[in-house]
Amino acid sequence: MRTLVLIHTVHWYDQSVINPFAKRWLEANTDVRAINIMDDSLLAESLEHGGPTDAVIERMGLYVQAAVLAGADVIMSSCTTMGTAIERARTSCPVPLFNIDEPMGRAAVALGKRIGILATVPTSAPATRRLLEREAQAQGRSIEIETVIDQPAFAALLADDRAEHDRRVHAEMDRLAERVDVIVLGQISLAQIQHRPAGVPVLQVGHSGFEHARELLNGAPLAGGTKRGLQPVGAC
Repeated sequence: MRTLVLIHTVHWYDQSVINPFAKRWLEANTDVRAINIMDDSLLAESLEHGGPTDAVIERMGLYVQAAVLAGADVIMSSCTTMGTAIERARTSCPVPLFNIDEPMGRAAVALGKRIGILATVPTSAPATRRLLEREAQAQGRSIEIETVIDQPAFAALLADDRAEHDRRVHAEMDRLAERVDVIVLGQISLAQIQHRPAGVPVLQVGHSGFEHARELLNGAPLAGGTKRGLQPVGAC
């Protein structure tokens, strides 16, 4: 079997990632096993300091090392905020490693020039902007980005008030749709939003991330045939 390791930064990853996305995907991909690594201090520290600190980036690198030692064929981070940490870790990681929002970013740049980012966590929006700018450069496209951050919506979600969270997000989407060509919902906490303003594509993380994981698993050498567990920790 091939192994997909998921790295999460919220303790409620069952609710945000496993049940809505991974569970059905694993049922359809019976040749893959999933391993979950979770450290909710990564996001908490990033929120406190306005983005991933050096310590967060280093800890994420250690989790990537742990994933490799656990036999990962592919590693996916489920947190948009961790974009810079994943970029850093990828430079020395021996297996495919990506952030769940990367496929969404590629699609968004291909779809339109004016891109609206809607976030409810302040550290998520800058990470998504960096991703879109990097993808635009890679595709040779010029883009304009407008960012909206609705922190009270995230507070409502944490208070288990999904109705208020969704109401606020829907209203922000409707306002953005009047000014942009495509709306990007980069956070995994926004992946289950079903609202669609007329005439504007809405891109989310989730299914596209797992589809990309499948593509990478198809092309990755099987980890079970190596002795990664015997590699020195500094190898990743």
